[in-house]
Amino acid sequence: MSDHENTEQNEEQESASTIDFEASIQQLETLVQDMESGDLTLEQSLTAFEKGVALARKCQEALRQAEERIAQLSVDDSTRS
Repeated sequence: MSDHENTEQNEEQESASTIDFEASIQQLETLVQDMESGDLTLEQSLTAFEKGVALARKCQEALRQAEERIAQLSVDDSTRS
């Protein structure tokens, strides 16, 4: 695979990750609003909470990966100078 193809593939993955992260944040916000409304039953609240925890973990992992990539890019840039 050429460097150009690798770059395109990485850009597509980054775009998908960003969309996925943004969608997860939006879902979390919706869950919080639903739970804060007070209109959910106890069971619905528990289910929403479980989904929220899973989404929060997913977002934390995405942020960790982004931080790792930034650190790697910083290292790459400093070794080129």
